Amino acid sequence: MASSESTAGDTSGLITVAIANAFALSSAVYIAAGVSGGHVNPAVTFGMAVGGHISVPTALFYWLSQMLASVFASLILRVMTVSQRVPAYAIAEEMTGFGASMLEGLLTFVLVYTVYAFSDPRRGPFGAIGPLVIGLTAGAGVLAVGPFSGGSMNPACAFGSAVIAGKFKNQAVYWVGPLIGAAVAGLVYDNVVFPPDDAAESIRGVSDGDGV
Repeated sequence: MASSESTAGDTSGLITVAIANAFALSSAVYIAAGVSGGHVNPAVTFGMAVGGHISVPTALFYWLSQMLASVFASLILRVMTVSQRVPAYAIAEEMTGFGASMLEGLLTFVLVYTVYAFSDPRRGPFGAIGPLVIGLTAGAGVLAVGPFSGGSMNPACAFGSAVIAGKFKNQAVYWVGPLIGAAVAGLVYDNVVFPPDDAAESIRGVSDGDGV
């Protein structure tokens, strides 16, 4: 995901980062969907766990994998770009932590709701268009709030870059908001918008779900 340090005040850079995020995420989800559900985002994993689509032990294993992968990816970036710092997520000066967390939570709600819609077998197969829509949703989020909070929507991305950069200021923004937004998205989709016809439908394996 994008870093607000690298996108603030640079419109062309923001568009480039948003497009890169969209297609990179689409590719990751498409590749991993049939293996693990494509969970590359702790917020998506949390939303799926809240909805009962994956077990708590599985969710914890996914979280550990996602966090380690993010740290290693940031470390590789640091090693490959000698003498260059790894940009960490940061909020704009005019934003409060609460406001930034609200923005991240709202965007994550939209993202996880999209994942739920894509992974719902009652709506029929989406094929390759599902991962593309998920990626474009994330890209749109980066465009919308990149200059304000970075448009992370992914606690793992914020954590990995913070560990390598050594900057943990406002780290809670990228956890509290997205996790709440993801949980609300799962509950709203499964209990309000598209409640299951049968109780058995509310429990589905990871092979039925796709994530980010």
